[in-house]
Amino acid sequence: MISLGVSLLILIIGYFVYSKYIERVFGADGNRPTPAVTMTDGVDYIPMPWWRVFLIQFLNIAGLGPIFGAVAGAMWGPVAYIWIILGSVFAGAVHDYFSGMLSIKHKGLSITEIVGIYLGLTTKQIMRAFTVFLMVIVGAVFILGPAKILAGLTPDYATMTFWVWVVFGYYILSTLLPINKVIGRVYPIFGFALLFMAVSLIIALFSQGYHIPELSADNFKNFHTQAGDFPIFPMLFITIACGAISGFHATQSPLMARCMKNEKLGRRVFYGAMITEAVVAMIWATISMSFFGGIRELNEIMVEHQGNAAWVVNETANVLLGKFGAFLAILGVVAAPITSGDTAFRSARLIVADFLNLRQGPIKNRLVISIPLFAVGFFLTQINFDVIWRYFAWSNQTLATVVLWTITVYLVKFKKNFWITLIPALFMTAVVSTYLFLAPEGFHLSKEISYLVGIGITILSLILFIFYFRNDRKISR
Repeated sequence: MISLGVSLLILIIGYFVYSKYIERVFGADGNRPTPAVTMTDGVDYIPMPWWRVFLIQFLNIAGLGPIFGAVAGAMWGPVAYIWIILGSVFAGAVHDYFSGMLSIKHKGLSITEIVGIYLGLTTKQIMRAFTVFLMVIVGAVFILGPAKILAGLTPDYATMTFWVWVVFGYYILSTLLPINKVIGRVYPIFGFALLFMAVSLIIALFSQGYHIPELSADNFKNFHTQAGDFPIFPMLFITIACGAISGFHATQSPLMARCMKNEKLGRRVFYGAMITEAVVAMIWATISMSFFGGIRELNEIMVEHQGNAAWVVNETANVLLGKFGAFLAILGVVAAPITSGDTAFRSARLIVADFLNLRQGPIKNRLVISIPLFAVGFFLTQINFDVIWRYFAWSNQTLATVVLWTITVYLVKFKKNFWITLIPALFMTAVVSTYLFLAPEGFHLSKEISYLVGIGITILSLILFIFYFRNDRKISR
C-alpha cells in the first residue's frame, strides 16, 4: 500500500511541478489565437470548454491500454509501478503535451504532417502510411475488445458478432458527424463510468482487506511465469504503453488542439490527461497483483485463460462491486476502448484529408475517405485479436519513438532544452529495436543478439543526432 501511495503522489507532483517546466520550455502564450478560434469550420475545428476537451482527450487516449495493458504488465510484478511513474511523468505526458501544442502551433495539423516539417518529406510519407494503418488497427482492436466484453455479459441474448456490428455502427457515426454532435455529448457519460470504475474498485480492494504488493529489494525482479522468454526489458515497456507512453496519443492530441480556446490550457488537457490515465493504469496493476492472492497466482490465472485480460476485468468487478457496481465498472471498461476506437478512425480520416488537402466540411468528402478506412477496419476484425494486439503494441511504441525524435529536433531548432525528449527518445529507440529482434512476432533472435542490435541502433541514432545538432548550430551562426 505504501508503494501505491508513493507512486500516486509522484504522479501528482509530476503534474504540478514538471508540467509547469515543460510549459515554460514550449512557451505557451495565452494571448495567441488558437486554430479553434481562427479556423472554425463546424466539423473538426470547434471551440469547446476546457473541461470537455480534457474529458475527450482523456477518453481518447484511455483505451484498452491502461486496463488490459496494466493487467498484463502486472505479471512482471511491482516493477511495473516504476515504468508507469517514470514513463508517464518524463516521457508520455511530455510526448502528449508537445504533440498537442505543436499541432496548435501549426494550425491543427495531424502528427504525420508535423513529423514531416521537422524530419523531412521522406519520413513524412512513410509516417503517413504507417500512422493511418496503425489507426485502422487501433479501430479494429477497439471494436473487438469491447465486443468481447459485452458478449461475455450477454451470452444468452447477443453474440460477439452482434456487438461488433453495434460498435462498428457507432464508429461510423462518430467519424462522420461534427465532433460536438456525438463525441462531445456522450463522452461525459463515459467519463463518469470510467472514473467510477477506477475509484470504486481500488476503494473496494482496500476495504475488503486485500494484500497490496510493495516494491522492495526482494520484489525488484521478474515475476513473469515465462521470465526467460519475457524479460522486463523490453517486454514490459511494450506491454504497458497507454499507461506510460503511447504513440497513439500523438494522433489524438491534434484532435483536441483543434478545439482548444487558449494555449495555456494545454498543460491541464494534454499533460493532465496522461497523468490521469497513468493513475488508472496504476490502479489496474494493483488490482491484478492483489485480487487473486499474489503475482504468482495472477500469472497462473492469465496462463489458464490464455492471457484474456477481459476475463480478469469481469471477475474482479463482479466480486469487488457486486452486480450493479460491476455493471457500471464494466461500462467504464467498455467505454474506454470505444472512445479511443471512434477517434482512431476520425484521426485516420483527418490524416488522409491533410495529405489530400481535402476540406472536410462537405459530407461527401468525409465519405470518400472514410468508406475505404472502414472496409479495411472491418476486414481486420476477422483476424485473431491477440495477433492484432501484438502488432499494434510494437507499432504504437514505434510511433511514440518517432514523435519523440520529432519533438527533439523541434527543440534543437528553436534552441530550447532538448534533453527533456532526447533521453526518452533514446530509451524508446532501444526498447522498440530490441523488441523487434527479440519478440516471437519479430525476428525472434536470442536475447544476447537482440540486446546488442538494440544498443547498436540506439548508439547509431545518437551519433546521427549529434551530427544533426552540430550542423544545425553551424547553420544558425
